[in-house]
Amino acid sequence: MAPNSAPNIVVVDDEENISFLVSSALRMADMTVETAATGQDALQAAERLRPDVMVLDVMLPDIDGFEVLRLLRQRGLHMPVLFLTARTDTADRVKGLTSGGDDYITKPFALEELVARVQVALRRTGSSTADARLQVADLVLDDDAHLVQRGGEIIHLTPTEYKMCRLLMTNCGRVLSRAQILDHVWDYDFEGESAIVETFVSSLRKKVDHVEPRLIHTVRGIGYSLRPPP
Repeated sequence: MAPNSAPNIVVVDDEENISFLVSSALRMADMTVETAATGQDALQAAERLRPDVMVLDVMLPDIDGFEVLRLLRQRGLHMPVLFLTARTDTADRVKGLTSGGDDYITKPFALEELVARVQVALRRTGSSTADARLQVADLVLDDDAHLVQRGGEIIHLTPTEYKMCRLLMTNCGRVLSRAQILDHVWDYDFEGESAIVETFVSSLRKKVDHVEPRLIHTVRGIGYSLRPPP
Protein backbone atom coordinates (compact mmCIF):
# COMPACT_ATOMS: atom_id res chain seq x y z
CA MET A 1 0.00 0.00 0.00
CA ALA A 2 1.30 3.43 -0.89
CA PRO A 3 2.18 5.69 2.07
CA ASN A 4 -0.82 7.66 3.41
CA SER A 5 -3.26 5.94 1.00
CA ALA A 6 -6.51 4.50 2.31
CA PRO A 7 -6.33 0.88 3.50
CA ASN A 8 -7.88 -1.53 1.01
CA ILE A 9 -10.45 -3.96 2.49
CA VAL A 10 -12.37 -6.82 0.87
CA VAL A 11 -15.67 -7.72 2.58
CA VAL A 12 -17.02 -11.18 1.72
CA ASP A 13 -20.62 -11.97 2.71
CA ASP A 14 -23.57 -13.30 0.74
CA GLU A 15 -26.07 -11.45 2.96
CA GLU A 16 -26.55 -8.18 1.11
CA ASN A 17 -27.67 -6.13 4.11
CA ILE A 18 -24.68 -7.17 6.22
CA SER A 19 -22.27 -6.60 3.35
CA PHE A 20 -23.74 -3.12 2.84
CA LEU A 21 -23.58 -2.15 6.52
CA VAL A 22 -20.04 -3.46 7.03
CA SER A 23 -18.67 -1.85 3.86
CA SER A 24 -20.40 1.46 4.68
CA ALA A 25 -18.92 1.48 8.20
CA LEU A 26 -15.42 0.80 6.87
CA ARG A 27 -15.74 3.50 4.20
CA MET A 28 -16.81 5.98 6.86
CA ALA A 29 -13.58 5.07 8.67
CA ASP A 30 -11.68 6.19 5.54
CA MET A 31 -11.04 2.77 4.06
CA THR A 32 -11.45 1.64 0.46
CA VAL A 33 -13.81 -1.33 0.28
CA GLU A 34 -14.74 -3.92 -2.33
CA THR A 35 -17.37 -6.57 -1.68
CA ALA A 36 -17.76 -10.19 -2.79
CA ALA A 37 -20.64 -12.63 -2.27
CA THR A 38 -18.96 -15.98 -2.95
CA GLY A 39 -15.71 -17.72 -2.10
CA GLN A 40 -14.58 -17.71 -5.74
CA ASP A 41 -15.28 -13.96 -6.02
CA ALA A 42 -13.28 -13.44 -2.82
CA LEU A 43 -10.28 -15.29 -4.26
CA GLN A 44 -10.44 -13.28 -7.49
CA ALA A 45 -10.72 -10.00 -5.59
CA ALA A 46 -7.77 -10.93 -3.38
CA GLU A 47 -5.60 -11.79 -6.41
CA ARG A 48 -6.54 -8.58 -8.17
CA LEU A 49 -6.48 -6.09 -5.29
CA ARG A 50 -3.99 -7.58 -2.83
CA PRO A 51 -6.05 -6.08 0.03
CA ASP A 52 -4.67 -5.05 3.40
CA VAL A 53 -7.41 -6.96 5.26
CA MET A 54 -10.21 -9.36 4.31
CA VAL A 55 -13.43 -9.62 6.34
CA LEU A 56 -14.65 -13.12 5.48
CA ASP A 57 -17.97 -14.82 6.19
CA VAL A 58 -17.64 -18.52 6.97
CA MET A 59 -20.90 -19.71 5.40
CA LEU A 60 -20.77 -18.89 1.68
CA PRO A 61 -22.86 -20.40 -1.14
CA ASP A 62 -19.98 -22.17 -2.92
CA ILE A 63 -16.98 -22.85 -0.66
CA ASP A 64 -16.80 -21.98 3.02
CA GLY A 65 -14.58 -19.30 4.49
CA PHE A 66 -12.13 -21.80 5.99
CA GLU A 67 -11.44 -23.20 2.51
CA VAL A 68 -11.13 -19.67 1.09
CA LEU A 69 -8.46 -18.91 3.68
CA ARG A 70 -6.59 -22.15 2.89
CA LEU A 71 -6.56 -21.28 -0.82
CA LEU A 72 -5.43 -17.71 -0.10
CA ARG A 73 -2.45 -18.95 1.87
CA GLN A 74 -1.71 -21.59 -0.78
CA ARG A 75 -1.51 -18.80 -3.36
CA GLY A 76 0.87 -16.77 -1.22
CA LEU A 77 -1.67 -14.17 -0.09
CA HIS A 78 -1.03 -13.42 3.56
CA MET A 79 -3.23 -10.42 4.37
CA PRO A 80 -4.98 -10.55 7.79
CA VAL A 81 -8.33 -12.36 7.59
CA LEU A 82 -11.14 -11.62 10.06
CA PHE A 83 -13.83 -14.28 10.08
CA LEU A 84 -17.39 -12.96 10.34
CA THR A 85 -19.95 -15.67 11.06
CA ALA A 86 -23.14 -16.76 12.76
CA ARG A 87 -21.33 -19.89 14.00
CA THR A 88 -20.72 -19.48 17.72
CA ASP A 89 -19.44 -22.97 18.59
CA THR A 90 -16.06 -23.04 20.32
CA ALA A 91 -14.87 -25.67 17.83
CA ASP A 92 -15.57 -23.32 14.91
CA ARG A 93 -13.82 -20.43 16.66
CA VAL A 94 -10.77 -22.59 17.35
CA LYS A 95 -10.74 -23.84 13.75
CA GLY A 96 -10.93 -20.30 12.43
CA LEU A 97 -8.04 -19.07 14.54
CA THR A 98 -5.81 -22.14 14.21
CA SER A 99 -6.26 -22.27 10.44
CA GLY A 100 -4.60 -18.89 10.10
CA GLY A 101 -7.45 -16.47 10.74
CA ASP A 102 -6.50 -13.32 12.63
CA ASP A 103 -9.85 -12.75 14.37
CA TYR A 104 -13.28 -14.36 14.73
CA ILE A 105 -16.34 -12.12 15.03
CA THR A 106 -19.78 -13.63 15.63
CA LYS A 107 -23.13 -12.27 14.45
CA PRO A 108 -24.86 -10.21 15.64
CA PHE A 109 -22.05 -7.71 16.17
CA ALA A 110 -21.53 -4.00 16.74
CA LEU A 111 -20.21 -2.19 13.67
CA GLU A 112 -18.02 0.01 15.84
CA GLU A 113 -16.30 -3.08 17.26
CA LEU A 114 -15.79 -4.60 13.81
CA VAL A 115 -14.19 -1.39 12.52
CA ALA A 116 -11.94 -1.28 15.59
CA ARG A 117 -10.81 -4.87 15.02
CA VAL A 118 -10.01 -4.12 11.37
CA GLN A 119 -7.97 -1.12 12.51
CA VAL A 120 -6.09 -3.31 14.99
CA ALA A 121 -5.26 -5.76 12.18
CA LEU A 122 -4.06 -2.86 10.01
CA ARG A 123 -1.85 -1.53 12.78
CA ARG A 124 -0.28 -4.95 13.30
CA THR A 125 0.73 -5.03 9.65
CA GLY A 126 1.78 -1.39 9.51
CA SER A 127 -0.94 -0.61 6.95
CA SER A 128 -3.09 1.65 9.08
CA THR A 129 -3.39 5.33 8.41
CA ALA A 130 -5.72 5.66 11.38
CA ASP A 131 -4.58 7.94 14.17
CA ALA A 132 -5.42 6.94 17.72
CA ARG A 133 -5.72 10.67 18.50
CA LEU A 134 -8.46 12.77 16.92
CA GLN A 135 -8.70 16.54 17.29
CA VAL A 136 -11.26 19.10 16.15
CA ALA A 137 -10.56 22.64 17.41
CA ASP A 138 -9.86 22.17 21.16
CA LEU A 139 -11.79 18.88 21.34
CA VAL A 140 -9.40 15.91 21.60
CA LEU A 141 -10.22 12.19 21.64
CA ASP A 142 -7.44 9.73 22.50
CA ASP A 143 -8.38 6.13 21.66
CA ASP A 144 -5.35 4.63 23.38
CA ALA A 145 -6.21 6.34 26.68
CA HIS A 146 -9.97 6.20 25.98
CA LEU A 147 -10.04 9.87 26.97
CA VAL A 148 -11.90 12.94 25.70
CA GLN A 149 -10.87 16.50 26.53
CA ARG A 150 -12.22 19.94 25.62
CA GLY A 151 -9.87 22.87 26.20
CA GLY A 152 -7.66 20.62 28.32
CA GLU A 153 -10.56 19.65 30.60
CA ILE A 154 -11.39 15.93 30.81
CA ILE A 155 -14.93 15.11 29.72
CA HIS A 156 -16.51 12.02 31.24
CA LEU A 157 -18.59 10.23 28.59
CA THR A 158 -20.63 7.05 28.75
CA PRO A 159 -19.54 4.27 26.34
CA THR A 160 -22.35 5.20 23.93
CA GLU A 161 -21.53 8.91 24.09
CA TYR A 162 -17.88 8.06 23.44
CA LYS A 163 -18.80 6.02 20.34
CA MET A 164 -20.99 8.85 19.06
CA CYS A 165 -18.30 11.46 19.72
CA ARG A 166 -15.71 9.35 17.92
CA LEU A 167 -18.03 8.79 14.95
CA LEU A 168 -18.71 12.51 14.60
CA MET A 169 -15.02 13.43 14.94
CA THR A 170 -13.93 10.77 12.45
CA ASN A 171 -16.40 12.27 10.00
CA CYS A 172 -15.60 15.90 10.82
CA GLY A 173 -17.42 18.24 8.46
CA ARG A 174 -19.72 15.53 7.10
CA VAL A 175 -23.42 15.39 7.81
CA LEU A 176 -24.44 12.04 9.31
CA SER A 177 -28.07 10.99 9.15
CA ARG A 178 -29.85 9.56 12.17
CA ALA A 179 -29.95 6.19 10.40
CA GLN A 180 -26.17 6.25 9.87
CA ILE A 181 -25.60 7.06 13.53
CA LEU A 182 -27.93 4.24 14.59
CA ASP A 183 -26.07 1.78 12.36
CA HIS A 184 -22.62 2.77 13.61
CA VAL A 185 -23.19 3.45 17.31
CA TRP A 186 -25.67 0.67 18.04
CA ASP A 187 -25.82 -2.90 16.72
CA TYR A 188 -26.58 -3.26 13.03
CA ASP A 189 -29.95 -4.88 13.82
CA PHE A 190 -31.01 -2.16 16.27
CA GLU A 191 -34.77 -1.62 15.90
CA GLY A 192 -35.21 1.53 17.94
CA GLU A 193 -36.48 4.84 16.65
CA SER A 194 -34.29 7.74 15.64
CA ALA A 195 -35.47 9.65 18.73
CA ILE A 196 -32.79 7.82 20.70
CA VAL A 197 -30.17 9.53 18.53
CA GLU A 198 -31.58 12.94 19.45
CA THR A 199 -31.47 11.99 23.14
CA PHE A 200 -27.80 10.99 23.03
CA VAL A 201 -26.79 13.95 20.84
CA SER A 202 -28.42 16.24 23.39
CA SER A 203 -26.54 14.52 26.20
CA LEU A 204 -23.25 14.72 24.27
CA ARG A 205 -23.80 18.42 23.53
CA LYS A 206 -24.23 19.21 27.24
CA LYS A 207 -20.80 17.74 27.92
CA VAL A 208 -18.85 18.70 24.78
CA ASP A 209 -20.51 21.99 23.85
CA HIS A 210 -20.80 23.53 27.30
CA VAL A 211 -18.30 26.17 26.13
CA GLU A 212 -18.02 28.24 22.97
CA PRO A 213 -17.60 27.74 20.10
CA ARG A 214 -20.26 25.07 19.58
CA LEU A 215 -18.97 22.15 17.52
CA ILE A 216 -22.02 19.86 17.11
CA HIS A 217 -24.56 21.20 14.63
CA THR A 218 -28.03 20.04 13.60
CA VAL A 219 -28.75 19.95 9.87
CA ARG A 220 -32.53 20.16 9.79
CA GLY A 221 -34.24 17.23 8.15
CA ILE A 222 -30.97 15.32 7.67
CA GLY A 223 -28.91 14.73 10.81
CA TYR A 224 -25.87 16.05 12.65
CA SER A 225 -22.38 17.30 11.91
CA LEU A 226 -19.36 18.08 14.05
CA ARG A 227 -17.21 20.78 12.52
CA PRO A 228 -14.58 23.29 13.63
CA PRO A 229 -15.47 26.97 13.95
CA PRO A 230 -14.91 29.16 10.87
